[in-house]
Amino acid sequence: MGVNRKRVSGGFAPPGSARERRASPPSPSRGGLHTPAATHVRLRELNAELFHVKQFPPDAANSAMAKPMNERTDDAILIRGPEDFAAAFDVSRETIDRLIVYEKLLRQWQKTINLVASSTLDAIWHRHFADSAQLVALVPQARTWIDLGSGAGFPGLVVALMLADRASHNAPSPRLRGEAPHITLIESNARKCAFLREVVRQTGISARVTVDILSTRIEVAATQASLQGADVVLARALAPLDRLLNLAAPLFASPTVGVFLKGRETAAELEAAEKMWNFNAEMVPSRTSSEGRVILIRHLEAKMQPNTKD
Repeated sequence: MGVNRKRVSGGFAPPGSARERRASPPSPSRGGLHTPAATHVRLRELNAELFHVKQFPPDAANSAMAKPMNERTDDAILIRGPEDFAAAFDVSRETIDRLIVYEKLLRQWQKTINLVASSTLDAIWHRHFADSAQLVALVPQARTWIDLGSGAGFPGLVVALMLADRASHNAPSPRLRGEAPHITLIESNARKCAFLREVVRQTGISARVTVDILSTRIEVAATQASLQGADVVLARALAPLDRLLNLAAPLFASPTVGVFLKGRETAAELEAAEKMWNFNAEMVPSRTSSEGRVILIRHLEAKMQPNTKD
């Protein structure tokens, strides 16, 4: 089987923009991959048979990345709290109230369980809620989701809240018609699973979306067999892409899309992953970080490895 062609789209800063002027010089030790501009150059230099790089026109990139009420000079939105979130994601007051409950529980449980980095507590709405919520629009037709290594529920539980918001517009109850979105959160830490269950209970989203919380390791074969074929597999800050694909592959079926939040080393991770895997990749600029990217992986297949017989 031939190598699948990868399609990588970027939303890189136009020449002369404030974002490009602030970029640091490339680091020789990392091949210059840590700035958006250098990443674009490196991607363009990769094997032309494997990558096709698409750059959005400057006007299109800017309009897609920012909203007037939340605009930042680095082309990423800034979510300071509930009002900014509601404006950026067009959600109901009910969903905002649920997120407020989520925030309250997170702060309470953080005192006894290390759910998130303490330095991010004052930026929950931006660093965690908005960063997770942006994923739903990338796969709008998806109904079944799996979140690998859910931790405090990012991105999976926030996605569940967003799906519940969307389902609330369908009358009277999608669950009665068997059309409710279904998301499975996989987390090996039992205490974190208890936290996730409490958020689900207190937000009351079970009427609109089915949320399964599995206290198990991703690698467990029985878990993989029971979950194979979801529309979307999610992960955030779990592992480098090559290792992440190894974890996610048993859960993939033909139409499955991997949606993975990544940072400044996205290009290097793609290059490493393609040594072991065939896939189509689309790279979308993060709405919450000028250095962040969301990688969408489709048609994932392991490459045939050459025999190493002596």
